[in-house]
Amino acid sequence: MTERSGSAVWEGGIKDGKGQISTQSGALSGQPYGFNTRFEDEPGTNPEELVGAAHAACFSMALSKELGEAGVTDPRIETKATVTLEQQGGGFAVTKSHLDLKLTAKGAERYAVEAAAQTAKANCPISKLLDAEVTMEATYDV
Repeated sequence: MTERSGSAVWEGGIKDGKGQISTQSGALSGQPYGFNTRFEDEPGTNPEELVGAAHAACFSMALSKELGEAGVTDPRIETKATVTLEQQGGGFAVTKSHLDLKLTAKGAERYAVEAAAQTAKANCPISKLLDAEVTMEATYDV
């Protein structure tokens, strides 16, 4: 079993507050985010683009595995995942993640490439996460 972590600190209200996102590896360390980067197109990061990057990376790796098993060697896989955040009821929900794939695999059979892509889409761990149970452990100091 492999475990990786990311963390966030938020201070203040929803609109005037500020947060910082970090990853266990240090690839992100205290990266700022806030209401304006999430809902107002200000420069900076937000949870949805991080999920999109994770989904694109995960799918690309899964597709590489599937292509290798199908005998397709040396592919070039370019993936963009667009995560949609929509207002629903009194809050917001991530409603989908759309994958745009540009694949170069000279000499490969189209049916094999298409089958590999569909299998990778269904089985990459982040695709599965997007339909997963969410658990929580909390400590409250009130």
